[in-house]
Amino acid sequence: MSGKTVGFIGLGYMGEGMATNLLKKGNALIGMAHRNREPLERLIALGAGEAKTAAEMAGRCDAIFLCVTGSPQIEALVRGADGILAGMKPGLVVIDCSTAEPTSTDVLAREIEAAGGRFVDAPLGGTPAGAMAGTLQALVGADDETFAAVEPLIACWAATIVHVGPVGTGHRMKLINNFISLGYAALYAEALALSAKVGISKDVFHSVIGQGRMRSGFYDTFMKWVMERDENAHRFTVSNAYKDLRYLGAMADAAGIANPLGAASKNSFAAFAAAGGAEKFVPMLADFIAAANGTKLD
Repeated sequence: MSGKTVGFIGLGYMGEGMATNLLKKGNALIGMAHRNREPLERLIALGAGEAKTAAEMAGRCDAIFLCVTGSPQIEALVRGADGILAGMKPGLVVIDCSTAEPTSTDVLAREIEAAGGRFVDAPLGGTPAGAMAGTLQALVGADDETFAAVEPLIACWAATIVHVGPVGTGHRMKLINNFISLGYAALYAEALALSAKVGISKDVFHSVIGQGRMRSGFYDTFMKWVMERDENAHRFTVSNAYKDLRYLGAMADAAGIANPLGAASKNSFAAFAAAGGAEKFVPMLADFIAAANGTKLD
C-alpha cells in the first residue's frame, strides 16, 4: 500500500514526525490542522496538502492515520457530522495510532467495515525524536490481509512492527505496555522521594540504579529530567498517563481481573493532575511526589 494518498490527523508531539516520514518516503500526504497550524505548515512546505475536515480527507485518501488523545476524540473524528464515515470512499483504511479504549475500538471497527472500509489499531511506542527518525514501535491489530496491506505504510515511521492479532489487540497490548512503563514511573518517583527523605541523594540513587539491572530505556529518559532538568527527554503528559491508566482499569474490570498495582499507579498521576500538573511531563511526577512528602530531590 506504499505510494498511496495518505491522510494524517493529529500532528502533535508524535504525529508530525510520523507524517513527515510518510511524506518523505514517497506517499502523497494530506494533513489537517487542529489548535496549532505550525506542524501542518511545516508539512505543506515539504509538499503536503490540506483537508479542512475529516470527511473531506476520507474522500481523498486511500488511508488515514489517527494520532489523537483518546477514544472520545477518535469517535468524534469517525462519527461526527464532518467525520470519516460522512465522507469515506469504499476501501478506505483507517489506522488508529492513538492509545484508545479497546471496547470503543471494537465498535468503531465494525462501523467502518459496515461502510465499506477497514479499521486497524496500530498504537505506537517511542519518543518524538524516534518519530522524526522513523524508529518507533508499532503494535498492530488487524486481520492478516489488512496487515500485509498497511505494513509498508507503518514501516515509514516504525522500525519495529509487531502484528499482535486481530483488530483491538493492538490497543489492548498498548495498555499493558503503558501499565508497565507508567508503573515504573510511579515506582521511580516514590523511590526517589524515599531516598531523599532518608538522606540518599539523587546522584547516589542514579549511580546505583543507573548502573544495575534495573536500568532501561524508560529509566534513562525519566532520569534525564531528574538529573539534568531536560524537559524534552520524555514528552508524554501526565494527563495522557492518567487517561491510559483509566483505560487499563476499565480493561481489567471487563476481564474480571484485580489490578491493584495499576490502580496505585493511576492514583499517583491522578493526584498530580488534580494539583495542576496535567500538562506536565511524566518524569516531573518525581518532584510532585517528593514535595507531597515534604522533601526535594535537589
